[in-house]
Order: sequence, then C-alpha cells, then structure tokens
Amino acid sequence: MAEKQKDNRANKGNNVDEVLVILSSDSNQTQGMAMVLANTMAEQGARVNVLLCDEAGDLALKSYEAEALAPKNVTPGQMLRGLLKAGGTANVCALYLPNSEYGKDDLIDGVGVAMPPQMAGQMLDRKIRTFSF
Repeated sequence: MAEKQKDNRANKGNNVDEVLVILSSDSNQTQGMAMVLANTMAEQGARVNVLLCDEAGDLALKSYEAEALAPKNVTPGQMLRGLLKAGGTANVCALYLPNSEYGKDDLIDGVGVAMPPQMAGQMLDRKIRTFSF
C-alpha cells in the first residue's frame, strides 16, 4: 500500500495541466479507449480538449448510436457526454460538417466546430500534451 502511494506521488509531478485528444478512428473500441483515457485524465485534474475528426465526429451527433462496450456497458458517445459534463471540451474538426450530411444543429450541446488556427495553437503549445487515436 505504501509503495502504491509513493508511485502516485511520484507520478503527480509529471502531470500536465491540459491535454488535447485527437480522435479520428472509426473503431468502436479505439474510440472507447480514447474516451476512457480522456475521462481518466480529467479525473486526475487535467483540462481535456477533444478534437473529433472523420467518422469519430459521429460521437458528437444527437443521433449517435453504437454498441456499448464492456465492462461498464457504455458507448464512446456516452463517455464523451460524461467528459463534457465534467468540464471537458469537444469540437468536431473543421472538415467534418462540410463533408457530411450533418449541420451544427445536429451536434449535442457543448460541442463546437474547431478552427485550424485554434487547433494548431493547441498542438504547438508546449504546455499541452497531444494524444492521437
């Protein structure tokens, strides 16, 4: 037990304040793992920003449906909604809506449309760690 507490304290100094999770995979399990990790990083105190590109943008749709994943029986979209409720941010990429049949009104509340200058700024910011799935 003391060893585990020591490991947690040691890792705490390595934590970053803000992360960017770029998700473009159409794989339900990959989307799920990205959302599990994003939520876990938020629970550990990081500000989490999610950029949804290509078919992963579908997670942000009001009409989103997917197979629930074990062991918690939730979908990646449900996990995204939980992240938003916990204070995370999410945007679909600038190309998602113009290249789909969807419009901004089809997105769940709290999801925006990312603009390249904003996203490039986050990607280049040395204080923000970027993860891609």
